[in-house]
Amino acid sequence: MNSSQNPAYVAGMEARFASAARHSRMVRVLRIAVPSAVVLAMASIVAVSVFNPFRMLLPKLPVDIGNLVVSGTKITMESPHLAGFSTDQRPYEVWAKAAIQDLTDPDHMELKAPRAKVMLEDKSTVTMDARTGYYDSKQQLLDLRKDIFLQSSTGYEARLSQAYIDINKGTVTSDEHVDVKLLNGTLVADRLRILNSGEVVRFEGNVVMNLDKLGDDVAPAQPAPAPEPVAPQPKTRSVSGKSSSTK
Repeated sequence: MNSSQNPAYVAGMEARFASAARHSRMVRVLRIAVPSAVVLAMASIVAVSVFNPFRMLLPKLPVDIGNLVVSGTKITMESPHLAGFSTDQRPYEVWAKAAIQDLTDPDHMELKAPRAKVMLEDKSTVTMDARTGYYDSKQQLLDLRKDIFLQSSTGYEARLSQAYIDINKGTVTSDEHVDVKLLNGTLVADRLRILNSGEVVRFEGNVVMNLDKLGDDVAPAQPAPAPEPVAPQPKTRSVSGKSSSTK
C-alpha cells in the first residue's frame, strides 16, 4: 500500500491533478468557444443571405441568380441569367442551370447547361444550347461545348460539338464537325464561320450539300408565244401594153 509520504505516489498525484486542471480549463474554453462559433456562423449566413457581398465579384452586368452555395473559394449560383449589349448595341442573353465562379478568378465562369441568345446584324436571332460552357465576362466571350444545338430565327438549324462566340465582334466559330439543316436541304462540313454579325456564313472542309425539291423552287419556263399570222400580200396583176400593128 502506497504511503502518502512516498515520493513516487506524490509525483503521480501531482501529475493527475495537473491533467485534471488542464481538462477543466479546456472545458471552460470550449463552453465559450463553441457557442461563439455557432453564433458567428449563423451571423455569416444571415449576412450573405441579406447583403450578398459576393455579387460585387460577379461580372458587371445585370445578373439574376437563384440560391448561392459557397465551397472554399468557389461560388455555385443556381439559374443565373446574364443580359447585356455588345459594342454595337446588339442585345444578348445567357442562361444556365448553374454557374460556378472562383473568387480568385472573377472574370471567368463555368456554366452548366448554358443557353445563349444573340441578335445578328439583320435583327434575326441565333439561340445556342449546350451541355457545358465557359464565359469570360471581361472579353464577352462564350465557349460552348458538347451537344450544341444552334437555331436561327430565319429557319436553319445546326448541331455542333464545340462553338466559340465573340459577342462584341458578332462571330461564331467552330473547328469541329457541323451538321446543318437548311430550309431546303442539309449540309455537313468540318468547320463553321459566322462573321460580321451574321452577314457572312462560311463552311470549310469537306463540305457536302444536299438540296431537296429543287425543281419546286424554280418557276416553270413559259412557252414562247406563237408568232402572229402574217397577212397575205395582195396579188397584183401585171398589165402589159400591146402594140398595135398596122397592115
